[in-house]
Amino acid sequence: MTIAPPEVIAERYRALREEVGSEVTIVVATKYVALDELPTLAEAGVEVVGENRAQDLQAKHAAHGDLFHWHFIGHLQSNKVKVVNRMCELVHSLDSESAARRLAIPALLEVNLSGEASKAGVRPEEIGGYVERYPLVRGLMTMPPLTDDPEASRPYFRRLRELAEEHGLAELSMGTSQDYKVAVEEGATIVRIGSRLVATESA
Repeated sequence: MTIAPPEVIAERYRALREEVGSEVTIVVATKYVALDELPTLAEAGVEVVGENRAQDLQAKHAAHGDLFHWHFIGHLQSNKVKVVNRMCELVHSLDSESAARRLAIPALLEVNLSGEASKAGVRPEEIGGYVERYPLVRGLMTMPPLTDDPEASRPYFRRLRELAEEHGLAELSMGTSQDYKVAVEEGATIVRIGSRLVATESA
């Protein structure tokens, strides 16, 4: 994917920041942003980036680690936790005991609310056990079923907020380029934005 010029990204970022409010953290997903293009994001004012793959995280952090606050937003394998511990401030995708035991940084528990077998995440009834055993769990994250209608995501976001409230958790990572507006309306404290900000043609 070719990313937009820094002045275009900067204008989109300013507009998005105004739209979601100052209390919502914008995590810019860098899965399709090449290593040598990351400085463009920093030039545009981006502060927090989220990487999906540990191998890419290592390479990008080695080159540009001081430009951003780093989050890990992809599937967290337990054998990659050491890498994430060293380089990231927050994990959005904790969903296994083996990874939880190795984590040394705050994490959000990924919850599978749709029941889709293809999706990662713990079941809602498992949240309490993780919160009790792992104090580093600070909140919840979910990925609703893919849809072209942002409103279809609303019940999932609302349910995640209710679960967070039930368990006394403050952080909610929910909403991407397609449905972040609905997510913010339902209480998101973090949104994960990729193509809408960085693509040549805004999504």
